[in-house]
Amino acid sequence: MEYRFLGNSGLKISALSLGAWVTYGEQVDEGVAQECMIAAYEQGVNFFDNAESYGSGKAEIVMGNVLKRLGWPRSSLVISTKIFWGGDGPNDTGLSRKHLHEGTNAALKRLQLEYVDLIFCHRPDIHTPVEEVVWTMNQIIQQGKAFYWGTSEWSASAIMQAYGIARREHLIPPLMEQPEYNMFARQRVEGEYTPLYAEIGLGTTIWSPLASGLLTGKYNQGIPQDSRANLKDYTWIKERILSPKGQAKIDKVKQLSAIADQLGCTMAQLALAWCLKNPHVSSVITGASRKSQVAENLQSLAVVEKITPAVVEEIENILQNKPKPEADFRKD
Repeated sequence: MEYRFLGNSGLKISALSLGAWVTYGEQVDEGVAQECMIAAYEQGVNFFDNAESYGSGKAEIVMGNVLKRLGWPRSSLVISTKIFWGGDGPNDTGLSRKHLHEGTNAALKRLQLEYVDLIFCHRPDIHTPVEEVVWTMNQIIQQGKAFYWGTSEWSASAIMQAYGIARREHLIPPLMEQPEYNMFARQRVEGEYTPLYAEIGLGTTIWSPLASGLLTGKYNQGIPQDSRANLKDYTWIKERILSPKGQAKIDKVKQLSAIADQLGCTMAQLALAWCLKNPHVSSVITGASRKSQVAENLQSLAVVEKITPAVVEEIENILQNKPKPEADFRKD
């Protein structure tokens, strides 16, 4: 396993991590979740990602039960949660001081932990002043309920505003952002956030590296029956896949699959390795509904070195619809 510093901090997290989104509490039972977490941990994964909204809290309960049962040293783990969507009540959503504190306490109870290592503001909240968010996140850390705080899908300007407030008031600033990043979603990580890496030492724990499964190639011939796209609460994935834009992306995945074949890896491994190639990515959050998927995903670490400049160029040609003569990357 490769370990990377989380932004401008001394915290090292595994380059590949395991997240609970969609799977825990929804797609798999606790036994499968445990098998996946063991498989990841035994191969050096130390970062496990969660959120209060995943499975309406069930994902945190599942992960908490597994962690308690396995009894791994707490110092060997980096556990995260994200706060924004906590329920249906008028104060159960957003980033108010009330919900941030109550949401954090509820998440810790479900996880059966005294603290999480990372806590994210899961989305920006236009109704709560950024000053209130910064002061509250500082309080949560000072109370020992988290070590670092960050954001998810915030704009670069909002992150800089929070950072500026924290520095002005001598508070703990945001350290990390959790954006979507994959071959089809690149603008924020490669464009908007670029100044923040040097200016404030922003780290990233990226989600959806496989574009909700699109980049695995499993949708190339249609939607499999056991796909998450067929889950009741994830029909938006099916709609996205079946849309004209989705079908155009599938055509690109079919072309990318030829590159994966030449490199001797799966399409999923190529997509994960491509994300890992970016030096501004602190950790790539993967999901798994079975142990074999964990093993396959972890093998992408060995594919990174195979992504030579020639391979990068060919991938870009496909993504940008630029024609290029076929090449055999095994000769690079």
